[in-house]
Amino acid sequence: MFVDTAIQKHHPVPGAGRQKEEGVELLHYWRSISKHKWSILGLASVITVLAAVTAFLTTPIYRSTVTLMIEQNKTKVVSIEDIYSGIGPGREYFQTQAEILKSRALASRVIDKLKLTAHPEFDPRQREVPFWRQIMGQLGIGADTPEWTEDGLRKAVIAGFLSRMTVEPVRLSQLIKVSFESPDRDTAARIANAIADTFIENDMEARFQMTRRASDWLNERLSDLKKNLGQSERTLQEYRDRERIVDTKGLAQSGASRQVEELMGSLIVSRQKRAEAENAYNQVKAAKDHLETLPVVMRNASVAQLKAVENDLEKKVAELSKRYGPQHVRMIQADAELKQARENTRRQIDTVVSSMIKEYEVARANEQGIERTLAEAKGHVQGINRKEFQLTALEREVATNRQIYEMFMSRFKETSAASDMQNNVIARVVDPAVPAGGAIKPNKQQIILIALVVGLLFGVIVALLLERLDNTLKSADDVEEKLSQPMLTMLPLLSGKAAKSVGKHYLSEPKSVFSEAIRTARTSVLLSAIDTPKKTLLVTSSVPYEGKTTFAINLALAHAQTKKVLLIDADMRRPSLVKQLSLDKAKPGLSSVVSGAAGLAECLQAVGGSSLHVITSGPVPPNPLELILSHRFKEVLKHCAAAYEIIVIDSPPVQLVSDAVVLSTMATGVLFVVKADSTPYQMVRRGLRAMQGADAPLFGVVLNQLDFKKADRYYGAYTGYTQYDDAGYYTKPT
Repeated sequence: MFVDTAIQKHHPVPGAGRQKEEGVELLHYWRSISKHKWSILGLASVITVLAAVTAFLTTPIYRSTVTLMIEQNKTKVVSIEDIYSGIGPGREYFQTQAEILKSRALASRVIDKLKLTAHPEFDPRQREVPFWRQIMGQLGIGADTPEWTEDGLRKAVIAGFLSRMTVEPVRLSQLIKVSFESPDRDTAARIANAIADTFIENDMEARFQMTRRASDWLNERLSDLKKNLGQSERTLQEYRDRERIVDTKGLAQSGASRQVEELMGSLIVSRQKRAEAENAYNQVKAAKDHLETLPVVMRNASVAQLKAVENDLEKKVAELSKRYGPQHVRMIQADAELKQARENTRRQIDTVVSSMIKEYEVARANEQGIERTLAEAKGHVQGINRKEFQLTALEREVATNRQIYEMFMSRFKETSAASDMQNNVIARVVDPAVPAGGAIKPNKQQIILIALVVGLLFGVIVALLLERLDNTLKSADDVEEKLSQPMLTMLPLLSGKAAKSVGKHYLSEPKSVFSEAIRTARTSVLLSAIDTPKKTLLVTSSVPYEGKTTFAINLALAHAQTKKVLLIDADMRRPSLVKQLSLDKAKPGLSSVVSGAAGLAECLQAVGGSSLHVITSGPVPPNPLELILSHRFKEVLKHCAAAYEIIVIDSPPVQLVSDAVVLSTMATGVLFVVKADSTPYQMVRRGLRAMQGADAPLFGVVLNQLDFKKADRYYGAYTGYTQYDDAGYYTKPT
């Protein structure tokens, strides 16, 4: 286990620092919320009360709902459903009906039916003018009351009507719920039922109008169709008589058609032969003087035989040339035979080529003859086909006119006999609307609950934001992290009697937490610059009222118990030692000694109950900084350092004047007092930088007026202090 611990120290676990930072951040958030919990609860309570008042003062809204069932299997008036029924049953159909229910046209008819344009709830002219608009009107601010036209009034009523209506199809069913909201429960039910009735009536009226228009149109069309049918029948009969057509089926089986088929077959065969002959002919034309190399010529049996004889004679001549000379009888005879063989081969090749040319010419003439015969046969067949096509077209026109006429006659009879129109409804009311038992708006419990949650969240956000914006010092950790200076001690916030005698609190309450904190500061001072037996301590702060004088007095009293101590009031602009220690105002002070108006012994005053000596500031000089910078001041300080072991100097604040910076160069150590929860750390940091710029020996920071109870309650870091002493509060320390 010890090895693992050592490894972790030298090799920290990845992410451990991040987890620690996240834990510290969450703890900081929790402490911030805990610190402002009463403010958060108060803000949440105010928001909740306002929301509750608003909810109870809001006019209640009632909702009534009527349930419609959209009919799928409607009674068909006619069979042409795409004309009368519109979109077929399905999801799109039900969605279409829902959109029709939400249409402005349907809303307009309901408004007219119920005369809602004159109803106080819908008529904008009868609404009460808001008080703020009345005030603006009296002040002459804003637009005048608009003058309502009939069209503008109707648009406003329709818009208000549609905003209160809700159409909701029930999933996986043929039901649609239509709801209407109104401050009057009876009005809401009446309008919801009126919407359903008007929707059904509109559909019935639309179907009736459609049927009537279709009947009129069919009646007009029947007269024209009857004339067209008679005319087409007469035209067909006239054509048959003119062309002497008796049986149209015999035309397709006529001899002309068979002749065309036979000629087409012969033409294909002749074209193949002509193509073969033409190929051979083209090869002969291309070869010119090298006809013996053509594959067509070489495949001829006679040519092949002669070429074989020629090859044998060539071999014979070659053999004899090796034995005899060119003038030998046998050699001359062999050459003559070879020449004769070559001549025979050439004549045979010419014969083959001539036959190929003749074959090509015969094949081409044969093909052309068949084509002419085929063209004549085709012309004859085409004439027959044209007559048959014209006959078919006329017969088709007659059939089409007869079919259209019969269809329109049937539709006309069906439409005229549509006596069940009243039963063909698009929807029916399944559940009529009734007056609501309770209001749906406002939901008071929900509003109050949401307001409470929103108030708490808003309060938490504000608390965290204030905590983020708070740049004061609240703990020792803040001092070390934000100022990078050691913490000497923390002084509690005093109240009551302790606050009145805070200057001598160390003497009056030696066992208090405040006194223990002073002793802690005394120990820290003694341990600082330990090689310097005599110390000159400068006590300063950033701004007034941070308690530096109180700390300087009590620190001097603490040191006076064991050492010879002198307390000097160097704040010659706003001296306060005389008042806090109840000293003699008439005696000369520091300004008198430095200016030479009095001796050092004349300025010393003793504090009752201790061995502490004090030099007050004396009369206020016109320029205190010149006295501090004088050589005489240094001589006085040097003389005092020789007579006392510890000198405590109470100086002015750093941010106001530069006296403290000058005095820090003459001191052994500087103690910087900061008021907790008050002074911004940026201001303290600037004061410390000013001291560091003068090479002042900073011993550390004293966190003054820290509320230990509050810090323990929010941070849990000072439980021991709060149990040791029950300190109170004091105001405006110097």
